[in-house]
Amino acid sequence: MNPSDLERWNQELRSQTPSDIVRWALARAEGRALVSTNFRPYEAALLHLVVREQPDLPVLWVDHGYNRPATYRHAEDLRLRLNLNLKAYLPRMTAAHRDALHGAVPTPEDEPGLKRFSAVMKLEPFQRGMRELAPTVWLTALRKVQNPGRAELDIVSRDGNFGTLKVSPFFHASDAEMDAYLARHGLPNEWDYFDPAKADEKRECGLHAAWGRNAVSA
Repeated sequence: MNPSDLERWNQELRSQTPSDIVRWALARAEGRALVSTNFRPYEAALLHLVVREQPDLPVLWVDHGYNRPATYRHAEDLRLRLNLNLKAYLPRMTAAHRDALHGAVPTPEDEPGLKRFSAVMKLEPFQRGMRELAPTVWLTALRKVQNPGRAELDIVSRDGNFGTLKVSPFFHASDAEMDAYLARHGLPNEWDYFDPAKADEKRECGLHAAWGRNAVSA
């Protein structure tokens, strides 16, 4: 995989449907693909899309213990509704244990604290899951409109943190297009989602950013 391959693939896939992109990705994976989720808004669309193509596709979810009740209920609803092959990975330290030792979740102004929080509660279990499941293709719900850093990515990219081909079938989709997909397939959405490792939507938790590669061992 080199930059010219990525450029060519992205040019070819830009005119394809999300379903076509998923099929392309699964064909390249040769049985070693997974999809990650945090059950945030619109992720039901990706989960529905991928399990239609491969019902037993592993679904990697880091349950860091800080999700709101609505998100947990949404996750369980989708697990049952889509018969997800859910692979939940938990931090080695519970949320209650972390809070007792370190206090409340860091505020948006505490950038170093947020990175430390993410390393322990999100990145470590995610890295453990990626090692154990060992995908060559990683399907994600990344979209260009989500934050400025993601606008620099594309449908297909090489993930330097995990050495996989990262594929985002809905990368160029708007919120209106995602709403239409959910409505067309009768899927629920989840608007109460909050990621404590980001504190706001302009940040990255480290999964898709270079700093996350060595954050756990740092």
